[in-house]
Amino acid sequence: MTKEKRIALVTGANKGIGFEVARDLARKGFHVFLGARDTGAGEAAAEKLRKEGEEDYGEITFLKIDVSKPDSIRHAAEEFSSKSDRLDTLVNNAGILLDDDKDVLTATPEMFETTLRTNTLGALLVAQAFVPFLKKSDSPRIVNVSSGGGQLAGGADGWAPAYCISKTALNGVTAQLATALPKFAVNSVCPGWVRTDMGGPNATRSVGEGATGIVWLAVDAPQNETGKFWRDRKVIPW
Repeated sequence: MTKEKRIALVTGANKGIGFEVARDLARKGFHVFLGARDTGAGEAAAEKLRKEGEEDYGEITFLKIDVSKPDSIRHAAEEFSSKSDRLDTLVNNAGILLDDDKDVLTATPEMFETTLRTNTLGALLVAQAFVPFLKKSDSPRIVNVSSGGGQLAGGADGWAPAYCISKTALNGVTAQLATALPKFAVNSVCPGWVRTDMGGPNATRSVGEGATGIVWLAVDAPQNETGKFWRDRKVIPW
């Protein structure tokens, strides 16, 4: 695999924002590893992009990865190593929302642990597993898909506490990774309220609009911009 062919891994990419990010990166000529925990859904999404793009898109490869399970992450890294020794961009997009109708006083330990395991710890473990491949890139980038719900700057509004806290913690993971990886561009991003299964039909943004800021950080943002939280290509407080 030549150095000229840029390579990206997008987790949670079988639908929604992740799928749109994978599509946009493929349009830009990336070899995209489309990560998903469900083999059938992941393979179907990868095949959809292959048929859609034909000769115009970069290569699409399905990679089975459940970010909530350390063994799955390790196996995914091993499988990736059989296809490439380098990764240019990691997009930690996989995430879950279990408590949109709960308040913090009724949140259960199981809900918190499950949410944090996927949304926060999962992103960190994926980064740890794929850093050796990213270090072989000339411009390594990690993009963590966060949420405005994770902002502490304006105070919590009581919605989905486990989800929001997991995204606040993800921003913390981003800052720590940026410090540990000074040659990387490591950033988190709020895509806005997007019409997906999670965002619902009344959300104000399309998946295309939600993917735009993620793809910019993954491809075109200055390499020296790191350790920050972004929305619409602007740094925002968290």
